[in-house]
Amino acid sequence: MNVIDLHVHTTASDGTMRPAELVRYAKKKGLRAIAITDHDTIEGLDEGIQEGQNIGFEVITGVELSVDVPAGTMHVLGYLIDHTQSELREKLRLLQEVRMERNMKMVEKLGALGIPLQLSEVKAAPEHGQIGRPHFAYMLVKKGHARTIQDAFDRYLGKGKPAYVEKFRFAPDEAMHFIRAAGGITVLAHPFTLNRPQPNELEALIISLKGKGLDGIEVFYPEHSEGQMKLYRSLAQQYGLIMTGGSDFHGLTKDDVDLGEGYGGKEVTYGLVEAMKARRESRLKV
Repeated sequence: MNVIDLHVHTTASDGTMRPAELVRYAKKKGLRAIAITDHDTIEGLDEGIQEGQNIGFEVITGVELSVDVPAGTMHVLGYLIDHTQSELREKLRLLQEVRMERNMKMVEKLGALGIPLQLSEVKAAPEHGQIGRPHFAYMLVKKGHARTIQDAFDRYLGKGKPAYVEKFRFAPDEAMHFIRAAGGITVLAHPFTLNRPQPNELEALIISLKGKGLDGIEVFYPEHSEGQMKLYRSLAQQYGLIMTGGSDFHGLTKDDVDLGEGYGGKEVTYGLVEAMKARRESRLKV
């Protein structure tokens, strides 16, 4: 089987499978390779790579970074990164540090609203991944301050609500710079989340991002329509960008799409990995 999945998450961020478990599952499903792309962290890579070596399965190093844009949501995927590189590790350490500061500010804001909550309680919440708003929401429900997780977001934790604290994000060019400095390939994840409904708007953004170091577009994705995939493929071909695809597999927290599936009947095959490796090699020779 030649099928791959270049967008998967583990317990290092917000997935429900440990890296080694996910690698075993991918091999059991008959995939040829996966890229572990946890949110803002590379902490799951060593375990995943080691398990891949143990069972003879290819694990591609990766990361998914949230970046700052005026409208919509933008994520940048980094592939084939040297996850031991010092600048990359320092940038990601900074993200974890500011995440913890954000959590403390949310504790303070909830306290000012008459809702005493300790960070230790939030950390103990049985939610998956890095500590964040879902963990706070769980505790607000448990303590009777909200009826449901959604109610907790609607009343306290959502953007513009009294306990909301803005998340720090790198600028797109900065994120792409340190991915490439670590030898990586930069890919625009799931472009539909950018909320650029007009093709010319998206095209202008792609041109700008390419000038700042963009290597590719995630064309194949479960929530992309046939028309969107056609547009993204056309833009990739027009501007000399590689194409990638992935399921955005999270396990139990996002169980409507399985590993290596969800591309509208299309298979994402190993040729995409070969294209990434060729792009990386050509850059390293310069």
